[in-house]
Amino acid sequence: MPYSVRKVDVWVGEIDDRPGGLAEKLESLAKAGASLEFIISRRTPGNPDKGVVFLTPIKGTKQQRAASAAGLNTTNSLHSVRVEGPDRPGLGIKMTRALADAGINLRGLSAAALGRRSVSYFAFDNADDAANAIKLLKKALK
Repeated sequence: MPYSVRKVDVWVGEIDDRPGGLAEKLESLAKAGASLEFIISRRTPGNPDKGVVFLTPIKGTKQQRAASAAGLNTTNSLHSVRVEGPDRPGLGIKMTRALADAGINLRGLSAAALGRRSVSYFAFDNADDAANAIKLLKKALK
């Protein structure tokens, strides 16, 4: 089974670091019909009262309005690539080595496997690195 390698828009927002802070953001998106595939949230280092959430996808005008109203947005400083396909031993090193050998630095990586499937989200600082990563990852995963 082939791998899907594509650019995705990850939405980012600040959350209050308290019970319900994340739930409030997600609730407005659920009411707008969002079916999220990826959510990662954590406290903000150096600011004990705040956290950050990253999520995707946000599809269509209704969901985009809800995301914006919830204080979420896309940003020009975060460019993401999603890789989905079969899980196999050594997959992570195969992908990260292809990027490293090409001199592409990662801003971040989140990955998971469930059963025989895997999904990885690579984050880059600029659009050029993300575009190059797509080409390299497609080639490495043939």
